Amino acid sequence: MPVDADADAFDELDPSDREALSALRDDDLLGPVIDRHGPLTIEPAADPFERLVVSILRQQVSMASAKATRERLFDAVEVTPAGLLAAEEATLKDAGLSRQKTRYVRNVAEAFADNDWDHEAFAAMSDDEVRQELTAITGVGEWTANMQLLFTLGRPDVFPVGDLGIRKGMEELYGREMSRGEMVEAAERWAPYRSYASLYLWRAKEDIAAGVDEVVGDE
Repeated sequence: MPVDADADAFDELDPSDREALSALRDDDLLGPVIDRHGPLTIEPAADPFERLVVSILRQQVSMASAKATRERLFDAVEVTPAGLLAAEEATLKDAGLSRQKTRYVRNVAEAFADNDWDHEAFAAMSDDEVRQELTAITGVGEWTANMQLLFTLGRPDVFPVGDLGIRKGMEELYGREMSRGEMVEAAERWAPYRSYASLYLWRAKEDIAAGVDEVVGDE
């Protein structure tokens, strides 16, 4: 995004995005970050299953490693519930999945197949219901569920407090280390647009901004 974006860039947004960013630009802490980076919006992913699989691939590895595994996996198999359940374990291993992550992605595939989950199914659930359903799957924790809510389902008021980049962004804005409880309490000021606020928290500090597009994107 351009630095110090002009007002026209914000005026051209969809009404819901414009309303959210207009409210957040009035915040004395977050407003300067928004003006520096320009409009950032939430674009729901096309396929909730694919996006959840990608989130699992990103768990506890570098972005470069996760990206390489993603590319090999998508080349090797059809990344659908049926495709992953039918894939040979050796094929998934050759793509770079550990035995644990093979189990996790298959757990997710079984849950999607059993529940017939798609965008429409998730749309009928509240944020908490989505978290409850997803975290019941072995291999899907709170961070992964929040990434699904924010980047797949496009929910506007998600605050992924357990994310390292969010913690660094909060510390940059507040000038001190903060506990999770303190961060949750402080972020109340940005409700009901905490997802949008999170996009800027990931960019508030230069050393995390460089890799943020890999964190939040599908590639």
